[in-house]
Amino acid sequence: MVENFRNILVFALPVLFAITLHEAAHAYAARRLGDNTAYAQGRMTLNPLVHIDLFGTIIIPIVLYLTSGFVFGYAKPVPVQFGNLRNPKRDMAWVALAGPGANLLMALMWLVFGVLLTAFGVDEEFPNKMAQAGLVTNLLIFAFNLFPLPPLDGGRVLTSMLPHRLAFKFARIEPYGFFILLALLYFNLLAFWVQPVMWLGAQAVKLIASPLTFLLM
Repeated sequence: MVENFRNILVFALPVLFAITLHEAAHAYAARRLGDNTAYAQGRMTLNPLVHIDLFGTIIIPIVLYLTSGFVFGYAKPVPVQFGNLRNPKRDMAWVALAGPGANLLMALMWLVFGVLLTAFGVDEEFPNKMAQAGLVTNLLIFAFNLFPLPPLDGGRVLTSMLPHRLAFKFARIEPYGFFILLALLYFNLLAFWVQPVMWLGAQAVKLIASPLTFLLM
């Protein structure tokens, strides 16, 4: 029980930062591209209390960890009025990509944190586990959200790329997207997407951090 509690604490900060910055990045991109909806509602902020969803941010991650060892969560979605964007069809993709992009950046930051811990001889278990948890959590959220199914970010990107007629038809899947995701998770089919995309993200952040790693290790 004590070990479970310690592990929850290890993941708590990385998960909180990951989902908070993910949503704040959506809000920032939307405002830059012409939609002030999220900004007007105070969602363009790094204050996690604004983004926390009791069920998705706290209950689900804890229950998942205690029952399966798998940690995942979500925050309150940022409201975006795509019609307010300067070029709605094109800019939809940039707003969507901002969230996973923030997670990839955070994965890089946690990797650098881990490298610095090693370089300076910090061998305490807690910060090293947290650095690893931050890296894995952000790569997972990055990969999961890029899955090309509405309402996930990858679905928005694909909608933006499709011709207008196909994009309209594809977007009509959105009301059923959550149930499709549940089915994919239940049959463990989503792993065929998530695992290779996580691997690619990991290689990208390792490549970017390689000069620092070379100097310090």
